[in-house]
Amino acid sequence: MSDFSRLTRRKFLYAAGASAAGSVLLKSCAGNPPSATTSTATDTPTAVNVAANDTPEVTNIKLGYIPIVESAGMIIAQEKGFFAKYGMTGVELSKQANWASARDNVTIGASGGGIDGGQWQMPMPHLISEGIITNGQKIPMYVLAQLNTQGNGIAISGIHTGKGVNLDLKGAADYIKSFPANEGRKFKAAHTFPNVNQDFWIRYWFAAGGIDPDQDIDLLAVPPAETVQGMRNGTMDAFSTGDPWPYRIVTDDIGYMAALTHQLWEFHPEEYLAIRADWVDANPKATKALLKGLMEAQQWCDQPANRPELVQICSGRNYFNIPPEILTPPYEGAYTMGDGQEAFNDINAGPLYWSDPKGNVSYPYKSHDLWFLTESLRWGFHKNSIADFDTVKRMIDSVNREDLWREAAQEAGFSGIPTSTSRGVETFFDGITFDPENPQAYLDSLTVKRV
Repeated sequence: MSDFSRLTRRKFLYAAGASAAGSVLLKSCAGNPPSATTSTATDTPTAVNVAANDTPEVTNIKLGYIPIVESAGMIIAQEKGFFAKYGMTGVELSKQANWASARDNVTIGASGGGIDGGQWQMPMPHLISEGIITNGQKIPMYVLAQLNTQGNGIAISGIHTGKGVNLDLKGAADYIKSFPANEGRKFKAAHTFPNVNQDFWIRYWFAAGGIDPDQDIDLLAVPPAETVQGMRNGTMDAFSTGDPWPYRIVTDDIGYMAALTHQLWEFHPEEYLAIRADWVDANPKATKALLKGLMEAQQWCDQPANRPELVQICSGRNYFNIPPEILTPPYEGAYTMGDGQEAFNDINAGPLYWSDPKGNVSYPYKSHDLWFLTESLRWGFHKNSIADFDTVKRMIDSVNREDLWREAAQEAGFSGIPTSTSRGVETFFDGITFDPENPQAYLDSLTVKRV
């Protein structure tokens, strides 16, 4: 199987911005914010860039978000008036308590008191569409845009300092595998939601070091606050997550960072905008208006000169509700790793929203959907529903609406539109390659897997 054509690569150079020294912070998919709230833009401007034939069918939509850097493009589109500019004057951003709440809320929809769509880890939109994580209730979803790249990391308890538990785990494999004999328990690691981004990142990292995440360790979905407390009292060893938890881990001297996902896979796909298919099908012009606003906001976010204002907006009470200094380091690419590792001081190592040296960040490459679902096959996730690449291709073709992204970008006159639905061959930190033209070869090359 593979109808994915290779991408004729166009490089998009990202201007390096100011660097910073100091504390570390990784952004990711942590969830569990202080409370669930809904925000609408204040002093929303009147739409100014809407041709008569592009007028949205509706101006309102309710989008869920988790208060982490992945949601920044949506927040900026709201607060800077980019949604309103294209006619979407009634957008509501609804803070979700966690990923399970977001899943449940999109299942009931905005008309039932939930949400129409929003920010998602992958491949949640595909799993929701198939009813795999919604108790068999199929809620067709459309993936419309990627929200960002990078911004995740793996934190390690300080009790493992000096044991080689860093990016390359091969030297620490025996140490980790010997935990049952030496410690009376398995090495314990956590992420925030099963079978999606954070789970995939930490699984790949362990497996590349020769450690089976299903056999050699305990890998669990655990709320961030409980995980941090476990690292504090010595009962949790590793955590795949981001802000604000790694910041607390490092600054409170609880632990250190073993790896950034930037190291695992440079400019990897991260989280996505996806909306219920029934809403999109009923409102195609409104969908494209929403995309135009998001795209313009993503371009704004990537300008180094705008990062201080981005931090001020996102850290505010209506959104992340955290001190601004917590958000500043990653937006400057300043990551202190700990455990004798070299620090990062490169804006390209942090979250990006519109372009990176590999291509367009916002465009939802089908080849990236393919990787996420190939990882589902690798680990035997949902094996009764995701059994082979024919199933995977059908899921991608029904969920990924890159055509709408492309139409919106062309109508808005944005440059940097990819020429293919594939970004081409991807290379990981351990030398493994993923060719979208031959995903089976990728599976065959992996030593730790369930298939």
